[in-house]
Amino acid sequence: MKSIVILLLVMGLTLSACNLPVNPEQTEPDIATAAALTVEAALSNATPLASPTAGSLSSTQPAGTAVTLTPTFSQPSASFEDVTNCRTGPGTTYERVTQILPNVSVEIVGFFPPNYWVVETDKGQCWVAGEFVTPAGSYTTVPTVTAPPTPIGGVPDAPTFTQNGWNYFCRGDGQTEVTLNWNDRSDTESGYRILRNGEEIADLPANSTTYSEVISLSSGQSVSYQVQAFNSAGKSTSNTASFTCP
Repeated sequence: MKSIVILLLVMGLTLSACNLPVNPEQTEPDIATAAALTVEAALSNATPLASPTAGSLSSTQPAGTAVTLTPTFSQPSASFEDVTNCRTGPGTTYERVTQILPNVSVEIVGFFPPNYWVVETDKGQCWVAGEFVTPAGSYTTVPTVTAPPTPIGGVPDAPTFTQNGWNYFCRGDGQTEVTLNWNDRSDTESGYRILRNGEEIADLPANSTTYSEVISLSSGQSVSYQVQAFNSAGKSTSNTASFTCP
């Protein structure tokens, strides 16, 4: 490109020189020298063509890949500091399903506003009051549930032992045979529970009136029994039958 510009300048100056009035005292070498000086001056004042630099080149950066943060899921669970009743619904009017012991962790499967949790136990699903629960894991992800119907009817009447309400036979081998008999005084019970020394040991169907077992009871030891009628509205407990092996 530069050589073309120089050539054009030389040709233009040469033509111009040919058309200039000739000084008789000037010779052809003088004219050529003047033309050459003119070309040199033009070249010295010419602005060089800019060449592209690395900084002037533009490049297109590919769009970055968006980073999506996925929250870590952990199994929702509940633990308890004290023995806690777990019921068929949210409140004491519902039947107790089981008792959850301290430091036992169970799975949370539902939430009922404002403060009840539905948990999975070895006795099935049941409801616990939130004030007794320490939730852990992703418990905010569990579904909200609706409460079962409120129990209809009242607490069943308490059973009473018959005239010979309890019979026992202390055998010489340290075993004792026990038989309990009671009056079924309610038409609304769902069943009966047998309590020995305050601990539940058996569940019986509605309309039951007797229970028998063999226990380890040595001479001088005592034992007590109660019978408890229950339904979805609550429970009622008989008087206490107790005896001591001679």
